[in-house]
Amino acid sequence: MRIVVPLTPGGSNDLLARIAAERLTARLGQPAIVDNKPGANGNIGTELVAKSAPDGHTLLMANTSHIVNFILSAKLPYDPIRDFAPVALMSSVHFALVVHPSVPAHSVQELIALARSRPGALNYASAGNGSPHHLAMELFKSMAGVDLTHVPYKGAAQFTPDLVSGEVSAVIGAINSLLPHVKAGRLRVLAMAGGRRTPLLPDTPTIAEAALPGFALDNWGGMLVPAGTPRPIVERLNAEIVAALRDPQTAQRLTSQGIEVTPSTPEAFQELMQAHLLKWSAVVKAARIGLQP
Repeated sequence: MRIVVPLTPGGSNDLLARIAAERLTARLGQPAIVDNKPGANGNIGTELVAKSAPDGHTLLMANTSHIVNFILSAKLPYDPIRDFAPVALMSSVHFALVVHPSVPAHSVQELIALARSRPGALNYASAGNGSPHHLAMELFKSMAGVDLTHVPYKGAAQFTPDLVSGEVSAVIGAINSLLPHVKAGRLRVLAMAGGRRTPLLPDTPTIAEAALPGFALDNWGGMLVPAGTPRPIVERLNAEIVAALRDPQTAQRLTSQGIEVTPSTPEAFQELMQAHLLKWSAVVKAARIGLQP
């Protein structure tokens, strides 16, 4: 059994996949491995799973990009809804607006003022075109009326060193991977990007509170299998993954890294994906992000 993560190692989805793999290995009597297949903003690994046998031996650790790629890509070789069966929603990862300390801004309003005074001079990192980081910042730009230059990377593990060194100025990214650098003074958090504050940084306002009412973007993570996977297999996988997430030690491990545990039924996960298809379509339209070939 393998869990395909269509991203580079080191991010929140990679951690979730490894937690699931540990549980499935222990409970199903066969090894479950994590297989990182980055590339094409996640499309390479996702297509691999879409075309795999629907026997429960190949799983996909997906995130918001699973839906967004479909909205942005003119010729995607799979359908994110039709070609997959949901197993379980697993998490919501809190994103934050973070800048390098060299950026002379200590609040969202100061960053907006700085960007307006220097159009295009500031840049920002993302985990690729159409990634949650990309869409979050494009929505920020649209709502704030500012211009920042996009610098896409293959994943968070790739852009973090350049953000810490000051090669790129800012990012809206997962707080769990950025928090150690924030605590060490290598990065500065201006605001949380989701609809509520995080217990990790209770005094840090949301972007909506600080400057842009209505701004709210978090990144979900969930497990999928190829469409046609027998229902009993889906139900067994769901039961084991949900049990792993509800383990107090596992939940605390994730919470301490800014990952909110949100285990669900397959049906609830399906509804969320359908809702996010509508939500992210609206975000793409508002941010005026064009289709990719």
